[in-house]
Amino acid sequence: MKKYLLLLGLLGGTAALTSCEKYLDVNTNPNNPVVSTPNFLLPGIISNGIQTQMFTALRTPYITQYVVSRTANSGGNDQYYFTNAQSTNTFNYSYFQSGGNIPPMIAAAQAEGSVYYVGAGKIMQALILAHATDMLGDVPYTEAYLGANNYTPKYDAQQQIYATINQLCDEGIVEMQKPASANFRPFYTTSPSESGDILYKGDVNKWVHMAYTLKARQAQHLTKKQSYDPAAVLALCEKGFTSSADDAQINFQTAVLPLANTTNIFGPTRANFGTATFSTNVVKYLNGTTYPGVVDPRWGILAPTTSTGVDPGIGTAATTTGINVTPGSTPAVTDFYGSWYARDLGYFEVLTYHELKFIQAEAYHRAGNLPQAYAALREGVRANMAKVGVGGTYSPPPVTFPAITTAQINAYLASAAMPQTAAATTLRQIMEQKYLAMFLNPDVWSDMRRFDFRSDIYVNLVYPSRANPALAAGTTALTRFPRRLLPGATEVTYNPGAVAKLFTDAGATTNDEYVTKPLWFDMP
Repeated sequence: MKKYLLLLGLLGGTAALTSCEKYLDVNTNPNNPVVSTPNFLLPGIISNGIQTQMFTALRTPYITQYVVSRTANSGGNDQYYFTNAQSTNTFNYSYFQSGGNIPPMIAAAQAEGSVYYVGAGKIMQALILAHATDMLGDVPYTEAYLGANNYTPKYDAQQQIYATINQLCDEGIVEMQKPASANFRPFYTTSPSESGDILYKGDVNKWVHMAYTLKARQAQHLTKKQSYDPAAVLALCEKGFTSSADDAQINFQTAVLPLANTTNIFGPTRANFGTATFSTNVVKYLNGTTYPGVVDPRWGILAPTTSTGVDPGIGTAATTTGINVTPGSTPAVTDFYGSWYARDLGYFEVLTYHELKFIQAEAYHRAGNLPQAYAALREGVRANMAKVGVGGTYSPPPVTFPAITTAQINAYLASAAMPQTAAATTLRQIMEQKYLAMFLNPDVWSDMRRFDFRSDIYVNLVYPSRANPALAAGTTALTRFPRRLLPGATEVTYNPGAVAKLFTDAGATTNDEYVTKPLWFDMP
């Protein structure tokens, strides 16, 4: 309880700290300040805000069938069993570790005239809210960050949260487009230590591109709505990322005291995926099964070429048979750790140029402009292959990844896995290439939900064996597949009234029923 209240206290910002100073200043520690400047608050907001999505990705790759459990009858996420505790990091990182520091940072930046910090705070708040609402549904905002004034904030409707995301992005863009003379504090510095904009090293134009890319992603989520406008999405794409150099991602690093847990959440050191292996769903796309004779150049990069793939709910005796084990690893470890995305010192992507090109391709397709859809699709594939195909050897465990040549990319673009004319471009091809390029990214689940897990779009998707009976008994995609995460465990304990309202509004009485209820963005 004390720990949770301490975290909630972060939501009160600097006001509560200031009010205490007159009582506590007799014991002020000059080495432990109670206030901070924006340049020392922004790095934590960026890193923890991006990690919000990273921690969600401990769960969503099982839903989207990038990975499955190596143990049969495990009752795992790949079989559609979920707990409140599994959502806690998604909620807590959104509000305590990252979001709670944004209001005081913005206030401090406004007070001193540092407009770029104000802009970064608003755009990061939009990014955090967007992920939280797409995974959880209704979330707090209008009553969040009030600290002791309100420990039980109400949850705002997802429709309103989407409007807030757009507003925050627009306001952030305005701040970022102001002249450098309007910004008091350097937006990024390396002396005496690195501080400020650790994401883009002070490049405000990339922040603007990021905001427009986020707006495009959220607008594309609304394909089920009558209000969906592909032209509006395409207008946003034109102002978004211009190359992979714009990608929003954090790089992992070796832990140096007092830092801890700074390596990849997917990596072998943190060992979160020791019980996972790659699914047949993704392996078939890569190894030439889905398109006979067409081996994806990313085979051996996204997953080792020794991976056979396993269907959800089946399990495998990987450690005793040698199947689905990282080549050359001693002791034997799951093949998951042979993935380029599982490098201890790799990085985690939240928004990328290649994602934007697939958003653009889908929007062009829905607008009936097949030549432009064809071109955007090909550029998305090319950009992703160029990014992951740089080659190199990494450890632990020792894994050597092949480099992808321009000739290989061109050969794949000319293969049966890709349309060869604009007229032949289909939504299936756009979405399956987006699925491969956004490897392990939680927002792939948003795509699958709005397409209702359609078997003509996601052709290798397999309904889990031994699936949660409450979902397996469903008769439609709306009841057989998970559509939302459960409320975080801390909210169940400390904000039960708001959680109860979530269930009432969703028309659910049990956790299993609740996770099948579509979110606002996922409904007509």
